Amino acid sequence: MTEISAPQPPKTRCRRCLLAEIAGSEDIVAAVGRARELIPKSDLCPDELYKKRLSVCRECDHLDSATCLRCGCYVEIRALRLGAKCPAGKKKW
Repeated sequence: MTEISAPQPPKTRCRRCLLAEIAGSEDIVAAVGRARELIPKSDLCPDELYKKRLSVCRECDHLDSATCLRCGCYVEIRALRLGAKCPAGKKKW
């Protein structure tokens, strides 16, 4: 006898979401933490500036499922570096 499984709900995109808000993203959130540990302290963005950058990203039309559609990066990793720039044409941060 063949077992029939219940239909799976479709995966949904999360426009303007960050990694911490996407269900099942625990591994990716942990990767952000590891990335933070690997960046030399002198190159690490201060927490307040980091939060401001993510706030700007959250309002951007190029953010889709925690990924910047301009460059393909996870915004939470890109924003960690002090010298990083927003890849959007308007240079939002």
